[in-house]
Amino acid sequence: MMMKRLRGLVGNVYTNYKVDLATNTNPVVLYTVPDKVQAIIKSIRVSDDSASGSTITVTITDVASAVFNLSHNMAVAANVPLELLTEPLVAKQGEIITVTPGNADRLHVVLSVLEINNNT
Repeated sequence: MMMKRLRGLVGNVYTNYKVDLATNTNPVVLYTVPDKVQAIIKSIRVSDDSASGSTITVTITDVASAVFNLSHNMAVAANVPLELLTEPLVAKQGEIITVTPGNADRLHVVLSVLEINNNT
């Protein structure tokens, strides 16, 4: 609720979204670009906190429900963080970033983003 109020007062909000992929290997929504916002995703960082390693698939779904791979079965080494983006990624209102782990209870994901308010 506070973020929604803050977003209405200022044009740009730097924030992050986090998920612990603990329960299963189903796709999990990490981030949905809010209404009246354009997002510049600076980082998608994945960390494996097990001793075994895993893989991760990251997709972006557009407003027409078309799904695009950002990374597919990317290897994530045990106890080593991995940055998935080499350049910022621009996402439009309503687009969805989804993450799918290769194994349950191993991966943490943090997405860092600049949200630009288009409420003008």
